Amino acid sequence: MTEPTANSGKQRRKPPAGKPFQKGQSGNPSGRPKALKEVVELARSHTITAIEALAQIAGKATAPESARVSAANALLDRAWGKAKETVEISGQDGAPLGLVVTVVRPSE
Repeated sequence: MTEPTANSGKQRRKPPAGKPFQKGQSGNPSGRPKALKEVVELARSHTITAIEALAQIAGKATAPESARVSAANALLDRAWGKAKETVEISGQDGAPLGLVVTVVRPSE
């Protein structure tokens, strides 16, 4: 009689990447935690007070400059969204970059 191998011929299958659940099956059947919803609602209830405080700090000439700048940035971010960062990439001496694409196909 032969001894069975370590894994007995059975291999663990990994769930497919990106779709670990069957169609119609939720990955979080109980939903968001109730406590999180309550914290968010509580924080949102103080929105007007927080905006007024930021506006007051931003407008106070006696407040430290760093506090005024932070308050002003917070107000602008909430009103208009954060500014998009752009990056310009150029070649040597400002010349445009060239793009070389090499397609490698396996030999048949």
